[in-house]
Amino acid sequence: MNRVLSAEWVLPIEGPPIEAGAVVIEDGRIAAVGTAGDLGEGTRYDDAVIVPGFVNAHSHLEYAVYGGFGDGLGDFAQWIALHIQRKARIGWDEYVDVAKLGAAQCLASGVTTVGDCSYSGATAVACAELGLRATVYLEVFGSDSAQALEHFAAIRDRAADAFSTRVRPGVSPHAPYSVSIELYDACADLGLPIATHISESPAEVAYLLTGAGAWGGYKDLLVAPPGKTGTHLLAEHDLLGPNVVAAHCVVLDEDEIGLLASTNTGVAHCPRSNAALGCGVAPLAELRAAGVRVGVGTDSPASAPSFDFFEELRSVVLSARARAARPDVLSACEALELGTLGSARALGLDGEIGSLVQGKRADLAIVSLEGSSYLPWEDPAGALVFGGSPDRVIATYVDGEARYEKGGMDWQELTAAAHSARRAMLAQPAARPVAAPRA
Repeated sequence: MNRVLSAEWVLPIEGPPIEAGAVVIEDGRIAAVGTAGDLGEGTRYDDAVIVPGFVNAHSHLEYAVYGGFGDGLGDFAQWIALHIQRKARIGWDEYVDVAKLGAAQCLASGVTTVGDCSYSGATAVACAELGLRATVYLEVFGSDSAQALEHFAAIRDRAADAFSTRVRPGVSPHAPYSVSIELYDACADLGLPIATHISESPAEVAYLLTGAGAWGGYKDLLVAPPGKTGTHLLAEHDLLGPNVVAAHCVVLDEDEIGLLASTNTGVAHCPRSNAALGCGVAPLAELRAAGVRVGVGTDSPASAPSFDFFEELRSVVLSARARAARPDVLSACEALELGTLGSARALGLDGEIGSLVQGKRADLAIVSLEGSSYLPWEDPAGALVFGGSPDRVIATYVDGEARYEKGGMDWQELTAAAHSARRAMLAQPAARPVAAPRA
């Protein structure tokens, strides 16, 4: 049995906008895309646009209630110590509660897929329960490969029942300053999708190159500096490639951009997080010009303010234009493609998601622009990017099923449980030891 959804505009991404468009869903996939006149109106949404579900290429759903934690701290050691202490005050059930709120907030923002770096594995459980598509990159840290892989196996086993064709496991060797090259090699040998953090800040790059700079006094928290940047280090050991997503990539030279392009490594661009932490503005135009597979990520409320994907897309546009000092360097339409098909490419999922094309998974969002200043329509992509918000999302579909409908989710229960975890983290008992920090 099929279902038809229609709206004033359909934005397939792979193809021009369709006025008075419709999408036909059958058995969880897109059966047809075209005009409502040809396909039928079915369920009609006035003053609305149907788009592919957003693909959040880099998130931390388990940090959904970390808003304001350490904001403005200039000292790296203080920031890390704060997160270590607060994480240690909650357990597995609380991690799941927080991750469920993060998953729900993503769905409410039109996000249908996340590439999530998960400290505990709770993200897998949350996504499985709420219906969010995910690659869950289980985080590992340190120099001891055997110990780190033992930790990885434990958290993978704990979340094993949540993994499926929709929620797949990956591994996240955190960063070249927190993970030894031997552990990177061991992670590559697992044969899983990989996510890592590369060149997020000038202080990180200075430490990796010389062991000095703002991070030089914290060597006891970090692995030994290799004398080269993270991009060069991983490329030298053949640890970049199409199964790798590198988050941030703010501080890159021309050679490093070339390495990311030639190895077909994905990049998750997170402009709000980079701005909030004072890291700088990533060279998005240069990455795109080189042919790098770039997508968009929100990171987490530990750095960015929220999982609001519309705000992230606006930041993608504005930061690119500010860096280039040119308003034509990136259009709203191009930003929308980065947050859908671009992110799907970065995660290696573009054969299944990221655009409204016959045969792909029926992952889509319906967004109303009723009452906005962008009606009557001039440019539907521009109206969506600049005028959209979670409050305007009518419904979010994953595999053809409505996983979020406005007014239909029990937010009170979700937020109460997650806020209870936040209260526990803000309390002051002695902290239990944790395996590793999120930097």
